[in-house]
Amino acid sequence: MARVRVRAQAIRGDRAIFDAAETRHLVRVLRLRAGDVVHAFDGDGLELTVRLTAVDPRGAAGIVIERFRAGCESPLRLTLVQGVPKGEKMDGILRMATELGVEAIAPLLVARTVVRLDAAGWTARRARWQRVAKESAKQCGRAVVPTVEEPRSLSDWLSARSPGLLVCLWEGDRRAVVEALPAGPVRTAALVIGPEGGLDEGEVDTLREAGAVVGGLGPRILRSETAGPVGLALLQVRYGDLGGPAGC
Repeated sequence: MARVRVRAQAIRGDRAIFDAAETRHLVRVLRLRAGDVVHAFDGDGLELTVRLTAVDPRGAAGIVIERFRAGCESPLRLTLVQGVPKGEKMDGILRMATELGVEAIAPLLVARTVVRLDAAGWTARRARWQRVAKESAKQCGRAVVPTVEEPRSLSDWLSARSPGLLVCLWEGDRRAVVEALPAGPVRTAALVIGPEGGLDEGEVDTLREAGAVVGGLGPRILRSETAGPVGLALLQVRYGDLGGPAGC
């Protein structure tokens, strides 16, 4: 069954109305017609079974025949705080982070961030990243679309962050981070990863002062786009829904 996104505000009683992007997908890619049934999600955890009543280039809509709450979200509320890398690497990081169950991605601008954009450029880049997260959630069967936050400095992110476990992966610390993690249970965690050049020592010291657990991932230095997904998987195994009962 085709899987599509419907905005929460476009669900009105037993009627669901699809936006222009999803309509194009229904018409041009899936080639669906009135009477076909699709699986829809609103991005906040609600799943719907919808029978289409209208599908044409002007718009698509349908009748909700079933609604339920998704059961595939991790009990660990996890944020990836990712130093912005060059090129399109962030797209791949976002896809893997979404598949690994993150609730949010916070793009981080640090001393070794190479990408420099004006406000309009960052707004456009953030919108692109949010679209990637939406498509990845659709593909991997999640009903919740991770939020891509506004790119900001480390100090700004720290001042606004929610309470919870704070973990920093840093190649300059040879201690294995898994040996330093608390026993748990942990319900909220944030993982900080530097860009290609990594975090500098001052930034790591700032994170330590904020209470971060700092450590590495073994004897090899991993790329930024590798370290994040590996760290997320470790946290999900330890506190979330990978590899054992929740909170084990």
